[in-house]
Amino acid sequence: MTHHKHPHLAHPKYRPDIDGLRAIAILAVVIFHAFPLIMPGGFIGVDIFFVISGFLISSIIFSSLERDRFSLVEFYARRVKRIFPALILVFTTCLAFGWFLLLSDEYRQLGKHTAASAGFIQNFVLWRESGYFDTSGETKPLLHLWSLAIEEQFYFFWPLLLAFVWKRQWNFLKITTGIAAVSFAANIYLILWLLMKLSQSYRNMRKTGVE
Repeated sequence: MTHHKHPHLAHPKYRPDIDGLRAIAILAVVIFHAFPLIMPGGFIGVDIFFVISGFLISSIIFSSLERDRFSLVEFYARRVKRIFPALILVFTTCLAFGWFLLLSDEYRQLGKHTAASAGFIQNFVLWRESGYFDTSGETKPLLHLWSLAIEEQFYFFWPLLLAFVWKRQWNFLKITTGIAAVSFAANIYLILWLLMKLSQSYRNMRKTGVE
């Protein structure tokens, strides 16, 4: 969906209040990692970043659609230019230091995490690894990239959905409300499923201990 006379996406105006929220989010996450007892809920800073990213990216897309200047190619090209230079540096540094500091199995896992992070599916890979026999987080230098994976997955599907709905002039509010309802229901289901699995594992451990 591109207008050839106006190929460039819209740019949002500078928002000092959003920069302030970013600062709060960064401080919350840093304090959580450095002093978890002082701010045990500091991980909410990641959620703040998700909200800010969603707001800004939606503003850019809607503004571009209104002016008939939205281009999926340019949008994704911007994401690649913004993300991959720093991401490649992180990959290279982790692989270089990991060669000397990690055991062979741990380094093999780092290679898998590097590929998963480059493809922005790190959250799914880490989810499949989680469990009683999972390795320590200290041996996973790219553990933090789960949040980047979720963000980029959102950046991949959200513009497609907005452009599709806009082109057909559907009611965006109803569609968004429906998506939110399904997402909330799926979240509740996964929480209940996890609690059931934990309860089952606890009962099995008690049974094994008694025997």
